[in-house]
Amino acid sequence: MAKITLPKIPTPRKVRPNEVLLVASGDLRLAANQTCWPAQAQLEEALAEAVAAAGFKLVRAHPYKESEKHGFISSQKEGMQVFAQIDPSAKLIVAEAVWQYSHHVLAGLLSHQGPILTLANWSGQWPGLVGLLNLNACLTKAGKSYSTLWAEDLSAPEFRKQLARWLKTGRIRHSTDHVQPFSALQVPATLKRLAQALAAQLRRQKAILGVFDEGCMGMYNAIIPDELLHPLGVFKERLSQSALYYETTQVPDEEAQAVRRWLEKRGLRFVTGPNPDTDLTEQQILLQCKMYIAALRVADDFGCDAIGIQYQQGLKDLLPASDLVEGMLNNADRPPVSSRDGKRILYEGEPLPHFNEVDECSGLDALLTYRVHKALGQPVETTLHDIRWGDWDRSGSVKDYVWVFMISGGAPPAHFINGWAGACSERQPPMYFRLGGGTLKGVSKPGEIVWSRIYVEQGRLMVDIGRGEVVALPEEETQRRWQETTPQWPIMHAVLYGITRDQMMAKHKSNHIQVVYATSEQAADQSLLAKASLAQELGIHVNVCGTRKGLKPWPAS
Repeated sequence: MAKITLPKIPTPRKVRPNEVLLVASGDLRLAANQTCWPAQAQLEEALAEAVAAAGFKLVRAHPYKESEKHGFISSQKEGMQVFAQIDPSAKLIVAEAVWQYSHHVLAGLLSHQGPILTLANWSGQWPGLVGLLNLNACLTKAGKSYSTLWAEDLSAPEFRKQLARWLKTGRIRHSTDHVQPFSALQVPATLKRLAQALAAQLRRQKAILGVFDEGCMGMYNAIIPDELLHPLGVFKERLSQSALYYETTQVPDEEAQAVRRWLEKRGLRFVTGPNPDTDLTEQQILLQCKMYIAALRVADDFGCDAIGIQYQQGLKDLLPASDLVEGMLNNADRPPVSSRDGKRILYEGEPLPHFNEVDECSGLDALLTYRVHKALGQPVETTLHDIRWGDWDRSGSVKDYVWVFMISGGAPPAHFINGWAGACSERQPPMYFRLGGGTLKGVSKPGEIVWSRIYVEQGRLMVDIGRGEVVALPEEETQRRWQETTPQWPIMHAVLYGITRDQMMAKHKSNHIQVVYATSEQAADQSLLAKASLAQELGIHVNVCGTRKGLKPWPAS
């Protein structure tokens, strides 16, 4: 018999009873990890003090990397190597002050047997809260138990009380009594009939989501399994970003210049400069206009009802940012683009809904939102935003808690104060966007909104849906919030009806939130009921979160 060589399996050091392990997932981009590391180090220092105050010791499960000048796990492979050395029974904290790629740590977390706590500082500086919500949603989709915490001040008594509870019991629960099943609500018969007709139409005349490469930035939560989509009448057209790149290179300069002239005629202001490494340049704008034309033609080739461009990996090394493109696509009033044969205007008078970062949950949501709002005669422009941060209005003009919803540029000008004339395009931050490209920046106009999020939990499609409004803040307060986050990006000042900050954080299963305007309070309420009814008709489980305006309850069935 031949000699058998057994594999060597790592034997991790057993943690001591008072030890708690820490891991930090980071970006895939070295520049981002290096720039954001000081904020992460500050969070970890404060967390170590809080853990020590509870009688435990915080131990980093992976070292600071002197050669790279940061201490993040920066790839899936590295994450697997780190977790191979971790005591699987240890208490484990995933601490995040920055945007992180969840798949760097997801494999290790799924096999970890000890209690898991995801934790973030309450800061808008880097998207740590966004990273936390993304990781939470990934764990939820995977069916992995976890607890979660967030805090502005890690020395605050309430935070330390919750942390001590987790250290002792391995579990924390948050209030989610703002949630009720949609089945408990009363829905007018006319809206029920509309939902039934829209569901029947979708199943008979099926829809296509054009997916330009799946799995952007490790967002496992943003991928809907095909078997959950198909019963709805929705199918994916899997497209390649290399095809989009090729099509972009085939667009003549004169067609791109026509798009640029249209934008400037509408009032869009480009903030340009001479240095491509730090400024938005004419060449970057030209390439973005070409990508816009290319995206529409590829979508038309395959009959797509909505598309999602991943951009980050691969395309970021070939072309400027896609965000200006995405904002144009999401707007009904946008530069006209002809078909390849010149006989048609593509998607004339309509948006081609774009789901930023190829978030398929947002793509399905945008598709349903578009059809409901078109049938109701309501504004059809919709977009996702990051739940970036939130704070009380320092000016005192708004008494409610005001969220900062923000995305890297894909918001439609129909959402902005003064539309195209209220928008500008600024160069994307070099840390994330090496080849530049402009955003589509503006301040969202005051008005009534419906917000929602489709996600996967327990192997089925779910949607949380609620009401809110966009409020106007003084210019000084808006600028403060921009400077606390990313001033190149579009911003929405959002108040959510009947939901506290902590309830939202405890329940929301994504880094993204979908928003759409309605023309009045009554129209927004009808829109919510119609959209929720359509989702229910399609077999999606619906949760209604919060209240109507003025804390008015929804009518019970």
